[in-house]
Amino acid sequence: MSLDKVLKKIEELQDEMVNFTVEMIKIKAVNPAFGGEGEAKRAEFLEKKLKEICDEVKRYDTTDDKGILRPNLVGIIYGENRDRTLWIIGHMDTVPEGDLSLWEHDPYDPVVKDGKIYGRGTLDDGQAIVTSYFAAKAILDSGLRPKINIGLVYVADEEAGSKYGLHYLMDKGIFKKGDLVVIPDAGNEDGSFIEIAEKSAMWIKITTVGKQTHASMPETGINAHRVAMKYALLVDEFLHRKYDAKNELFSPPESTFEMTKKEANVGNINTIPGKDVFYFDFRVLPEYDLDEILEDMRKIADIVENVFGAKIEMDIVSKSKAAPPTPVDSEIVQKLIKALKELRGIEAKAGGIGGGTVAAAFRAVGIPAVVWMTADEVEHQPNEFCRIKNLVEDAKVFAYLSLT
Repeated sequence: MSLDKVLKKIEELQDEMVNFTVEMIKIKAVNPAFGGEGEAKRAEFLEKKLKEICDEVKRYDTTDDKGILRPNLVGIIYGENRDRTLWIIGHMDTVPEGDLSLWEHDPYDPVVKDGKIYGRGTLDDGQAIVTSYFAAKAILDSGLRPKINIGLVYVADEEAGSKYGLHYLMDKGIFKKGDLVVIPDAGNEDGSFIEIAEKSAMWIKITTVGKQTHASMPETGINAHRVAMKYALLVDEFLHRKYDAKNELFSPPESTFEMTKKEANVGNINTIPGKDVFYFDFRVLPEYDLDEILEDMRKIADIVENVFGAKIEMDIVSKSKAAPPTPVDSEIVQKLIKALKELRGIEAKAGGIGGGTVAAAFRAVGIPAVVWMTADEVEHQPNEFCRIKNLVEDAKVFAYLSLT
């Protein structure tokens, strides 16, 4: 049977998959939004790899607001039916490594140990790139063609909103209704969870402006840091109390309102800061209105300003309303459920997450998309890793989707 032949070929390619991952992760691709140099060098590596197996390879470059090149790669393997495409989409960019003291190894010199590959971006989203690539390679190495086209898309800028990545590609006429879309960018440890819905998301920058003074004379200034802490806690308490609905489609089932990044204020201990900056990350159930939340935050800001005599500025870093969920009975969901049943003997469950992926862009234009991979939840963490077993087994699932 042709599928069995391909599955065996994928197993034979395991060492090549590991070497591919290690070689790719050595090429830093930290998103420029976080101070990195971007995806250009990694894209050069992947473009060469795609040209080894694809019938067509196109590159869609743009430049961001910092003047940095942001490349996007699209490779096509022709199917028996060229009118439709199974798109498998991974992203090239990563978040920074964070505190290096928390890493047991250099995050950009991957270590293979205990059935895992350690390094920044091995899981998020290197695993997607490797599994999709080797699923296609195994089919071709077996002398076969997929039922429909396989589209391998490796995009920029996913970690910072996808403005220069998937959103840039959406108006190029690449994707069509009737295509199948899988995005390996979230999952659980046994691969039984299929993501079909996402929450609305919003990042907000908060700047509090007071009056700087010496710490020994607080009465002569306005402590912007104290204002920020008071405001943050009031917003945190209010939003969790007002927007407390639960929707069991999602995990977690409630909206989340988190204080995250904090910028440095003064450089010495004995100065009261006159300016303080911090950020919120909100993941909100679709039934709630993001603009109403912003109005509530502004009302709280007005109260705090009056109490302290300070100023509070709110700037939206990013804001995205939840797209309609992918229907459970859609073709791609049902094919994936069948693949997991036949290949792994598991009953997959479809649901929603708080994290944002590029699936939302497809759902917004009426193209059903699923987010799926087999993954430990170590994205963005020190000592990030992907399991070698998952590279092999996920590639088998993508091959199944391509051949059935």
